[in-house]
Amino acid sequence: VHLLRNAGDEVTITVQYLREAPSFLKLPLGSPGPSSDHSSGASSPLFDSGLHLNGNSTNTAPSSPSSPIANEPKYEKRWLDTLSVPLSMARISRYKAGTDKLRSNAFEVLALDGVSTGILQFYTAQESADWLRAISTNISDLTLQNMKMANKCCSPSEQVIHMGWVNERLEGTDSSQLYKFKFLALKGSSFYIFSTPPVSTLDWVRAEKIYNLCEVLFKIQKLWLADDCWLQANLYLGIHQDFDLEDQRPYCFSVMVGHGKSHYFNVELGSELAVWEKSFQRAIFLEVQRTGSKTYMCSWQGDTLCFTVDFALGFTCFDSKTKNVLWRFKFSQLKGSSDDGKTRVKLLFQNLDTKQIETKELEFQDLTAVLHCIHSFIAAKVASVDPLFIDSQSIARKYMYSN
Repeated sequence: VHLLRNAGDEVTITVQYLREAPSFLKLPLGSPGPSSDHSSGASSPLFDSGLHLNGNSTNTAPSSPSSPIANEPKYEKRWLDTLSVPLSMARISRYKAGTDKLRSNAFEVLALDGVSTGILQFYTAQESADWLRAISTNISDLTLQNMKMANKCCSPSEQVIHMGWVNERLEGTDSSQLYKFKFLALKGSSFYIFSTPPVSTLDWVRAEKIYNLCEVLFKIQKLWLADDCWLQANLYLGIHQDFDLEDQRPYCFSVMVGHGKSHYFNVELGSELAVWEKSFQRAIFLEVQRTGSKTYMCSWQGDTLCFTVDFALGFTCFDSKTKNVLWRFKFSQLKGSSDDGKTRVKLLFQNLDTKQIETKELEFQDLTAVLHCIHSFIAAKVASVDPLFIDSQSIARKYMYSN
């Protein structure tokens, strides 16, 4: 272009076959280019292409007019970005769109605004796993930074424990829409489900679903270690899987909520599954510590009663009108339970004096929420006497010492 601009009104162009073209296209950075005929005024094809070069243009003067290489192109090494995808709040997908089939040695990275890297294909499974782990770790570190920033604006009782992307299985849909990306968060007393991540304080009230942490139950559904061997050291979960798999996604968990409903999720890596399990344990423990007790309205034989689960006292049932305590038992006295799956539950307590089993029957409007709450309080009670668990939870240790 420079030559044409300064050639005058008439230009004669000679076109000829270049035998060095194959080697020119494969030329490594920093190696000398094909020779050019400087006597005829023709420049190097490599110089004309502008690839990886800093040629002698109008603003680049030769080092010495007498030097034989003064007019030859100067090579330089530099990155050429074809696409830039920010990893903050980004998500990874290893599955073929609309299926449960994993891509072979490939995955896709999608930014918060939906920009995609496209399918990144690698030569070996090891190379794919290394890149997947590196990018996933980077995303996790950035998410942790976002959590720390958000927690600076929140009270101690509203701290974000964990958040991140998952795939939720959609119920009652065709095979092309089995899963959909969702963003989950454990914050304060609640479990949040978002379609897009919360980026401001106002976004937290725009969640698709919000559940009380005391009334949810986390359960691991599937865990395959064979495909992710490097994660085995981080996974302490002893699950014997002798059931038929509903799909081909290996790392799945469910969160059961009130009225017998549940959400079924999948994550890309086994390490993510372990983190979600530990995060739910910690978040539920902290919520039980903060709440101290939960009271539910119930009935039995036409009487309206109140049933309280208290972290210190155990189980208490009293009349809603007179407030008279009908019975009270410690957590250690609960020896079993059964329910009809609808509204009625039987609690079996052992009388400390007579050593006899006493059966208490109650009816609740949302029996599932009550049972999950009982499970949460008992789990927190067990965790509170485990020094290894308490020492590993900085916030939990603070609450225990203050109480």
